Amino acid sequence: MKDMNEAVEAGGMERTETEAEIRRNPELAAKVRHQMRVIRQGAEELIGEEELEQKVARSILTGRPLTIKFGLDPSSPDIHLGHAVPLRKLKQMQDLGHSIVIVIGDFTAKIGDPTGKSKGRKAMTEEEVILNARTYQEQIFRILDREKTQVRFNGEWLELLSLNEVLQLASTVTVARMMERDDFQNRFRGGVPIGLHEFFYPLMQAYDSVELRADLELGGTDQTFNILMGRQLQRDRKQEPQAALFMPLLEGTDGTEKMSKSLGNYIGISEDARTMFTKVMQVPDALILKYFELATDILPEDLDKVREALADGCNPRDCKLVLAETITSLYHSPEDTAEAGQFFRQAFTEKAVPEQARILEAVLESGTLFDCIRPLVNAGIVESGAQFRRLVAQGGVQKNGIRVEKLEEPVKSGDVLKVGKRRFVRIRLC
Repeated sequence: MKDMNEAVEAGGMERTETEAEIRRNPELAAKVRHQMRVIRQGAEELIGEEELEQKVARSILTGRPLTIKFGLDPSSPDIHLGHAVPLRKLKQMQDLGHSIVIVIGDFTAKIGDPTGKSKGRKAMTEEEVILNARTYQEQIFRILDREKTQVRFNGEWLELLSLNEVLQLASTVTVARMMERDDFQNRFRGGVPIGLHEFFYPLMQAYDSVELRADLELGGTDQTFNILMGRQLQRDRKQEPQAALFMPLLEGTDGTEKMSKSLGNYIGISEDARTMFTKVMQVPDALILKYFELATDILPEDLDKVREALADGCNPRDCKLVLAETITSLYHSPEDTAEAGQFFRQAFTEKAVPEQARILEAVLESGTLFDCIRPLVNAGIVESGAQFRRLVAQGGVQKNGIRVEKLEEPVKSGDVLKVGKRRFVRIRLC
């Protein structure tokens, strides 16, 4: 206990010295302000901001990077731009020179995190965890620098805890504190069973922060309880508590609901360049700034320029073209990004069909993909309605560059259908 108290006192002295150094060193103060502005940009909330400023200053003075923790639950391995919001923030902090540690919850996935659920999430098998974790890593390294990123599995340390250590860990938190979680409260009031093992999920995630001696943990707003538990547990273990940075949810291309694959309003980071570019162009004008802020690596001063341009009456479409090019270039080569931009401009701006392909016009009385069947058969684009249905089911039909998956898909005048590989049809409603 004496050693712990001495460590806490030393930490307090170190903070005081750092504060004094910031006051007398304008260059250091400017660097700290820049880093803090990059870190705060787009964030929903930053808890422990003053503590983080001191850590950033010490990092600059000593050359020791901060340890930034981000936990991944390997339950849904397909990443879209909504999932990528915290990863893009991690990339910004990585570019500032800090150390990123991705913690894949192979051990905690066996418990099942009920966060935001009306019932407990099904625990995963070891095989499922390994497969999803591999897919996750393939995708996150499209954003983060592989050479500068640590990937750890929390089973490395959690599986080594003895029963005595687990009991000591459990003794640091009361049942009343655990019941502060909204999902636990809702399930308790609704008579939905809560397994005792589920209380250990936030404790285990918090212990990850202790093991890594994390300076900052990043997560979505749905992870608030778990991340703050990490701060508490670090204090109990006489460590400096991690700051907690919460990123907001990103609305999908519909502009209202959060981005979700099940809602069909998502932009996947593994989608081809044409699809990605076209989907970004469908984002409502009101979300242009938010997408720049959360879905790109734009610096605060450059974001200010976009904000000023929009305020000065810049055509939102021009800003959105820059946004589409910026986002697409993050996940695709310059050549593919340029081709996607050209495709969009030709197909949907210049009202021409890309690659000089022959275009036919289908005149409809009403507006769904199902209504296109008879005109397409009459024009010889498809042999039969059955063939068209098969093409839709196999992903062989696109509307404005985006694959359509159901015959109920609405169409309007000016839409361009791609049927098969080379046949294009422009819709006109009479």
